[in-house]
Amino acid sequence: MQVFHGPSEIPADFGRTVVSIGNFDGVHVGHRLVIDRMRQSAAARGSRSVVVTFDPHPLRFLRPETCPRLITPLKTRLELLADAGLDAVLVLPFTANLSRMRASEFVTTIVHDVLCAAEVHEGPNFRFGYRAEGGTAELHQFGKELGFDVMIHSALQVRGITVSSSKIRELLSVGELRTARMLLGHGFFVDSTPASGRGIGGKLTVPTINLAPYAELLPPNGVYVTRMRVGEEWFDAVTNVGNRPTFGEDSFAVESYLLDFRPMVLEADTPLRLLFLRRLREERRWPSPDALKEQIMRDVTQAKRYLRLCRRLGK
Repeated sequence: MQVFHGPSEIPADFGRTVVSIGNFDGVHVGHRLVIDRMRQSAAARGSRSVVVTFDPHPLRFLRPETCPRLITPLKTRLELLADAGLDAVLVLPFTANLSRMRASEFVTTIVHDVLCAAEVHEGPNFRFGYRAEGGTAELHQFGKELGFDVMIHSALQVRGITVSSSKIRELLSVGELRTARMLLGHGFFVDSTPASGRGIGGKLTVPTINLAPYAELLPPNGVYVTRMRVGEEWFDAVTNVGNRPTFGEDSFAVESYLLDFRPMVLEADTPLRLLFLRRLREERRWPSPDALKEQIMRDVTQAKRYLRLCRRLGK
């Protein structure tokens, strides 16, 4: 998949395209359905399938105090979009100039002039242009004027739930990992690097790894069955998200205990991926470190049982 960071990077001879525009946070099953239909249409037309997305998220620029934490930051989003089989992604830097671009100018300059769109695919709530002045009716009108077709897809429902990034964020924020996974079409994970401190820059000899501070969406404080990818190798794990209150002064951390640990080299820039599978319990203050250790052993036993079941079921 080709990635263009701005309209000027797209070659003049790129050819006709089938386009969808949006934030694509999470790249969930609804997004993938639209992408599949785009790819089918592009193949039939001899065109390329292209998603247009934004960095930063428009709300982070316009109203940062109300912008949600993202399910998938840009790097992760691009990886998932590539997995969906797109030909290309155009990442538009969301700037003051772009925020003031009228709907007609956006469609004319980006969709028509730069992307040479033959077809545009969107959901029913699609809005675009200055102060979201344009909607699906305006998009249809621009299509007639500029010579591209418009396909509006109904919102996808899964087991009676309308799939949307906002619904998935709501589920993840209360620890509903199973339902969120159903709507995402993949497990929820975060990409990071190790926190500074113990074991960094040498051989890690203890079975715990903390994530570096992470600014985007995390599930609520609690204990989770997880899997962690360290570099290219996966480990089963139990992860505590929270403040570790038993040890006195609160200190927020995402700390994973690797169940099948082996000593390894861990650098400050070693890539980590933490996949959340199941919430075991909420975080709580224990009367003593020994009581906490006993609970951790119960957590480990429960996590191992769950992971064995997942493997038996081929999950």
